[in-house]
Amino acid sequence: MEKLSMLNRIKEIYDKNENMIAYLKKIYNNKENSLEDILISYDFQAGAYTKGYKNNPANKDLYCSYLAEIINDIGEYTSILEVGVGEATTFAVMLSKLNRLPEKSYGFDISWSRIKYARKFIDELGIKDTELFTGDLFNMPLKDNSIDIVYTSHSVEPNGGREEEALQELYRVANKYLILLEPAYELANDEARTRMKEHGYVTNLFQTAQNLGYDIIEHKLFGISTNPLNPTGVMIIKKAGTHDVINPICCPVTKTDFIIKNNTYYSPESLLAYPVIEEVPCLLAQNAVVATKFMD
Repeated sequence: MEKLSMLNRIKEIYDKNENMIAYLKKIYNNKENSLEDILISYDFQAGAYTKGYKNNPANKDLYCSYLAEIINDIGEYTSILEVGVGEATTFAVMLSKLNRLPEKSYGFDISWSRIKYARKFIDELGIKDTELFTGDLFNMPLKDNSIDIVYTSHSVEPNGGREEEALQELYRVANKYLILLEPAYELANDEARTRMKEHGYVTNLFQTAQNLGYDIIEHKLFGISTNPLNPTGVMIIKKAGTHDVINPICCPVTKTDFIIKNNTYYSPESLLAYPVIEEVPCLLAQNAVVATKFMD
């Protein structure tokens, strides 16, 4: 991750309110947004979404009400996961609007700083039984078929060109339903489509899900978007839902259980240790430390 050595320079771009991802892509003349670009950009922006919600909660509250209505009507579930939870301004507000809370709710984000703000926001709203950690959309630290309802809210968005990879990983973890609130390229006008392509957003989620043979039970405009040039679509994919996983969080490398010891998540199978920073488990594969003697 060579760009990590440039964080002070990137901070200057951020302080000038310039497009950080565009700057980062230009360094190596990349056409697609890299994982590193997204991580750096999101981490610098941490705090902005919480502030934005508190300044003007009405639009987000309505957005979360629509999402809660979908989940309220979806049937039985005991667990929910938001992939790319950010600062939990969707996650926590949506949970507060559900008719019944799941037994356990999970959220992860690639950015540690965003999770820091998410924990604070969730505490302010008084939401209980949630577990937050860092993780990678394309290599989630979660077991197969382990979460009843997996959903995204514009977190797949910046990964144009990787639609198939994203869908396969999301589908792997979902047990009953996968709900995607993402840019509706197929349902957008020409101006919005051009903008999506310029920003490196996903443009082929629906067709890719069809090609993968997934059971798509709904695909339409969501009904509310924060930006008319980035209309939100909703796609709901159904799975069999026959599994009952007690401890879904796992090593992202081996997908096996952790032992938690000395503020560390340790995988005996992979011999890798993952740190916990300010009570946030850091479960990106690149966070791992080789620790073959950890249990000695």
